[in-house]
Amino acid sequence: MEVHSCYSTTYYCIVNVSKCLISNQAKFPIVKERRLYSGLDVYSIKKKRTQRLTITALKGFDSVDSSLLSESYNSDIIDGKVGTQDVIGSAKSVPKVIVPSLPDETKADSVAVVDSCLWEWKPKLKVHYEKSGCQNVNSAPILFLPGFGVGSFHYEKQLKDLGCDHRIWALDFLGQGKSLPCEDPTLQSKRLDESERDGNNAVWGFGDEAEPWAKELVYSVDLWRDQVRYFIEEVIKEPVYIVGNSLGGYVALYLAAYYPQLVKGVTLLNATPFWGFLPNPVRSPRLSRLFPWAGTFPLPDTIRKLTELVWQKISAPESIAEVLKQVYADHTTKVDKVFSSILEVTEHPAAAASLASILFAPRGQLSFKEALTGCRMNNVPVCLMYGKEDPWVMPFWALQVKRQLPEAPYYQISPAGHCPHDEVPEIVNFLLRGWIKNIESHSSVALPLLDSPESIEYDIVRDLEFVRQGMKKSVRVQFYGSMTSQWERLGMFLKSRFQYGVYSP
Repeated sequence: MEVHSCYSTTYYCIVNVSKCLISNQAKFPIVKERRLYSGLDVYSIKKKRTQRLTITALKGFDSVDSSLLSESYNSDIIDGKVGTQDVIGSAKSVPKVIVPSLPDETKADSVAVVDSCLWEWKPKLKVHYEKSGCQNVNSAPILFLPGFGVGSFHYEKQLKDLGCDHRIWALDFLGQGKSLPCEDPTLQSKRLDESERDGNNAVWGFGDEAEPWAKELVYSVDLWRDQVRYFIEEVIKEPVYIVGNSLGGYVALYLAAYYPQLVKGVTLLNATPFWGFLPNPVRSPRLSRLFPWAGTFPLPDTIRKLTELVWQKISAPESIAEVLKQVYADHTTKVDKVFSSILEVTEHPAAAASLASILFAPRGQLSFKEALTGCRMNNVPVCLMYGKEDPWVMPFWALQVKRQLPEAPYYQISPAGHCPHDEVPEIVNFLLRGWIKNIESHSSVALPLLDSPESIEYDIVRDLEFVRQGMKKSVRVQFYGSMTSQWERLGMFLKSRFQYGVYSP
């Protein structure tokens, strides 16, 4: 027998059995009486002041409210054995929620058309971006910001799916993706002979002097914040929902803290909680003077030699493949397009010097924690969607955000790694659509997986099922409520396994 209970304002019991001989009582959370048809039996759960519940089988009870069958259920799991005295807590199965598949790309009408564009922000600084869904003029606009080392191509599955009912933009940060400079930011070194300057193996950024347009150029988080700000103001021209993965999550929060009037909400996809190593010159002017070079062009000789050694290693195809293997939990996920796109970027003559500028650029004026505080003070809605199996941004970091923003919805997806939007786009797109509906309706529409707006206070576990390439796939999503402390979560976890003297892994 499987009994599914809930941590919601209304609790449910769903029982699936072929034969059942239950006459005993077992301890459950206090619940309200509800009845559900299981296909063979209906069980009623009666509320007791002693927190003991009687489960009674009602044979042949076919007249059941059909609305109960179509409801989605907030679920934690309690497994019991037929005919025994105990019902043991575990987490083996939960009610499934069917999630729409991605559009069928063989049918042109079902997939949003994606356009590749260039926007010249400043002289010689052209920003590449992709867009879809421009015809959805009354829909909420969404801007996607990529992680480190990738670009707008990493959001192809969002552009083609969400673009069917939203206006979508995906941006390449300057110095990454296809937003690398179109010419050398430095005057070519006199030490290079003519063949090296004109050859195919020439690299940019290692000259003797910066070009006038690149004298202040540093690929820093401050530059990316300003880039996104002006992109919203000049291209999108209205406030947007921003979705950021890894580095993109940091930039999204950073922008929202400074310019909340441009942001309708922020969704974090395994956002990196820190960025940059050197002190910020505005925040720490004295300390920053101790570092004579901080990501500007040209690169000093010592940095150039170090960059050449590091770049030779990390730009190798086998190194790229190994990184992708680390950050994707499900190794059956097809990453061929992502791999080839990253490899194409590494072949750009400015790629190596741009990496050095990024790594040695100063930190932002706000830390990740301070940016979160800024969003909270300015009432910017924030939502978290994190892959549980991320080897870099582990669940600990998401829980830290949740602790600072207890009202922010937090969906933990498993199995999924550092890039849940590409690994399980069906889930991320489903949750994102639902979260935006919740915000746009001023919470009159419940958050995804919740039965009512009040359910946001409680932890919930669901199995989400979808079809990909004709095969059923399933992931588990845990929603972290606003009223449950970290200690309470730990207590519930241990209690479910040890309360009855049985440990069930």
